[in-house]
Amino acid sequence: MQQKNKSSSNLSRLVLIATLFSLFVIALGAYTRLVHAGLGCPDWPLCYGHLWAPVESADIIKANLAFPDAPVDLSITWPEMTHRYLATSLGLFCIAIVLLCYREKKRIGQAPLKHSVLLLFFIILQGLFGMWTVTLKLWPQVVTTHLLGGFFTFSLLLLLWLRLNKRVIISGESNVVRGKHKTLCWLALAALLITLFQIGLGGWTTSNYAALACTQLPWCDLSHLDSNDFSQAFNVFQQVGPNYLGGQLDAGARIAIHISHRIGAVLVTIVIGILLISLVRARYYRLVLGLAGLLFIQLSLGLANVYFYLPLFNAVAHNVMGAILFGGLVGTNYYLWSKAAGEELKR
Repeated sequence: MQQKNKSSSNLSRLVLIATLFSLFVIALGAYTRLVHAGLGCPDWPLCYGHLWAPVESADIIKANLAFPDAPVDLSITWPEMTHRYLATSLGLFCIAIVLLCYREKKRIGQAPLKHSVLLLFFIILQGLFGMWTVTLKLWPQVVTTHLLGGFFTFSLLLLLWLRLNKRVIISGESNVVRGKHKTLCWLALAALLITLFQIGLGGWTTSNYAALACTQLPWCDLSHLDSNDFSQAFNVFQQVGPNYLGGQLDAGARIAIHISHRIGAVLVTIVIGILLISLVRARYYRLVLGLAGLLFIQLSLGLANVYFYLPLFNAVAHNVMGAILFGGLVGTNYYLWSKAAGEELKR
């Protein structure tokens, strides 16, 4: 029994480390994107044919001859390659998690093996999207999907850790009347889904370089916008082939994307606000404090991005906090739905 607990504890620790590490990978990915280093290495998986960026003069000359449209710039090659190698390291974490889950399944018959395999599948998929980000020259559809995939990976790791620690986290009696618990669960799910949609809008904003399309607060000058700007802004069939570094859309389309992201932030605030009120009534005060704090920080970072013209540290923090807020909603949903399932079993 002691050996079983020790093995489960080791698995839980490994998953927690991988979860925190995935946040660091998300942060570095955001940094890479924000310093325009997404094409710092024009080939994949190597960098100008090297395991690392070429640093010797002769190697740099050869690289520039081989890639005349993308001369070596060491200031942007290191973020790109560091991100690639750290993302690969996260994949190794996930392989280790699958192996440990498989061993636990064989030994004691209980382990979230399917969850760990799904996680590994997402990591492999993320690797492919990382490759396509480079080979398709920052095509916004791929960049946005790659960003969402990073958030999904973090959330799957967090959910796996929550499952491994379920007895500690899902404890005590429900504070809410049984008949109303499902309503609370559906509210939490709605908050999760609309936040996911908003994250997608954020990814679309950054991949089309629309973060500073409007620097006015609290609203933008929409007098010159028309329906064509919105149709162009959300055209998901943009041509494959051009280099999308810096974006290809005109100013009107970028403003349309930017204002849509702001409207999304308002909707997220309203829905999470309704959820918070419901959680207060159900006396889930810790959940309320946690979610309210995350939402406040994320909104503050978003406003600061506009007001201070997208400072690098703040913009990276906005990306990371978006992942943490999404993870907080994943945890809230897991907690509430597990409570609801427990109540159903007691009937």
